[in-house]
Amino acid sequence: MAPMSTPVKRSVKPPRVWQRMLSGRRLDLAHPSPVDVEIEDIAHGLARVARWNGQTKGLHAFSVAEHSVIVERICRELNPDLNPRDCLTALLHDSPEYVIGDMISPFKALLGESYKSIEARLQEAIHIRFELAPVTPQRLKKLIKRADLICAWFEAVQLAGFSEDESNKLFGKPPEGMHLKLKPLAVPAAQEAFLARYNQLHHDFEMSQRR
Repeated sequence: MAPMSTPVKRSVKPPRVWQRMLSGRRLDLAHPSPVDVEIEDIAHGLARVARWNGQTKGLHAFSVAEHSVIVERICRELNPDLNPRDCLTALLHDSPEYVIGDMISPFKALLGESYKSIEARLQEAIHIRFELAPVTPQRLKKLIKRADLICAWFEAVQLAGFSEDESNKLFGKPPEGMHLKLKPLAVPAAQEAFLARYNQLHHDFEMSQRR
């Protein structure tokens, strides 16, 4: 009887968990490093990520880049005493989406904690890269969330086909007297607007650090 051959063990190649950016950086999603984060990559990505999975009116998608600029502006309207560092945190509140996309809330609920942990690691790396608190302070987080919901209300009513009553139930009514007129921008304009606001806030932040 011929001896049985020993099965050959094949090495299993681990899956790729990094993404190459146009800047040349390779961002590891499992262990993101602040060194691999560039604002140009963030602006480029967010300007091409559509809110509402693209289910909005208009010739152009309403991008996360445009949404981010508006949310930061709403934060300043709600609290005019915000410092540049807080404003920069608000502008970058959805920045992980330049890598992982904008998951709609129902899908996030299905994904659960796995999605949240990946998002949190990316957010921390981004914050460290731009000299912000690794974890957003609770009082600022609440303000940004409120501004985010206000922006979502106007997006829902003006762009995504929701009624005001439905939006009131999902996002809460916006403050009395606050009005926004949303117009989805083309990708280059959204990217430019995001970068312009970042550059202004970054300049203001650096100036405040020198005082």
